[in-house]
Amino acid sequence: MKALLKFLIKTALILGFPFYVPILYVEFACRGEPLADDYASLLPPEHHRPEARTLMTYPEWHIVHAYTDYARVIEDEDPHDFSFLGAIWGFWSSLCTLNEASAAHGGVDGETKQMVYVIGASFTAEMLLKAAYEETFGHIAALIRGPEREPLDDLSARQAAEYAAFLRQTPWYKYDFLEDDRELDLAATDTPRDNEREIALGIENRVKARYAAFIADRVAEIGPDEQSLRMVAWGLSPSQFGAYDGVSVIGPREPGVELEVPRYAKLTKLLEQMALDGAEFVEIAGNDDILITVLSDRVKQAPGSLMSVGVQGTDDRRFLMLVKVPELAETLRGMQEGLLRLEHIHDY
Repeated sequence: MKALLKFLIKTALILGFPFYVPILYVEFACRGEPLADDYASLLPPEHHRPEARTLMTYPEWHIVHAYTDYARVIEDEDPHDFSFLGAIWGFWSSLCTLNEASAAHGGVDGETKQMVYVIGASFTAEMLLKAAYEETFGHIAALIRGPEREPLDDLSARQAAEYAAFLRQTPWYKYDFLEDDRELDLAATDTPRDNEREIALGIENRVKARYAAFIADRVAEIGPDEQSLRMVAWGLSPSQFGAYDGVSVIGPREPGVELEVPRYAKLTKLLEQMALDGAEFVEIAGNDDILITVLSDRVKQAPGSLMSVGVQGTDDRRFLMLVKVPELAETLRGMQEGLLRLEHIHDY
């Protein structure tokens, strides 16, 4: 019994190595020096969101970007050409940097940190499993196929792109994986490559569908996250602000107007358009700092960026930049010069 227990412990440690090592590293090696935040918010407390959350939203978006990169790579190439390990490294290295930076913005609460660790472990497991398959059996099937792509190569690339686009505004567990599975079954031919893709991707879709249903049930128990947030802006009239899709004008809030706006990808497009129309931002969700990511294929360093990572399938680099909310509009307008391109504004 003692020998069996020792074997089980060793096995658990070995199997958990890809997960607990990066978590422990982030937890103990990626700590910043706490600093007091003396910013006095204009919004009432019920509309405040923790400022450090703007930093902690990036790891989730890194996963979205990874799926986008994957879709871009397999549009013309094969899954084994994607760097699965690079995607994993990007997640944990960015989390390390952002966890350290969060100390100056109130630190990360335990619930948020736990959530980020869970999605990091899940993402790592998925990427490792896909790498193990695509770089062995999947690669062999692609070699047998030859340079000419089969119908399911193109269909799976389109589905990957649709999934990545879906994730930009909607939680992953709401995606219809079973519909993708049915579409693959209908489009498959009798070639070895299509048979291999149909089986491999079919298993993946059915597993994800079951896991998504499980997560959806858990979310239903605790309730989904808010789909909007409050902010204060000026430079346009209340009627002009209210003309934007999805924006509700709450009322005057010196020195401007209090607005309720959508979150996630819609917020990025909205704030970019507002800035181009002459709006200025005072605070967002009770905070005066916000994280943005920008892309560039023309510069290797961006002043003030926290870090940068390469974007697979392109010549771009992604820069993570923390910007003062009152400077955000001018920052966005300055990108019209073309050196940097806005990718995403990370809310809280």
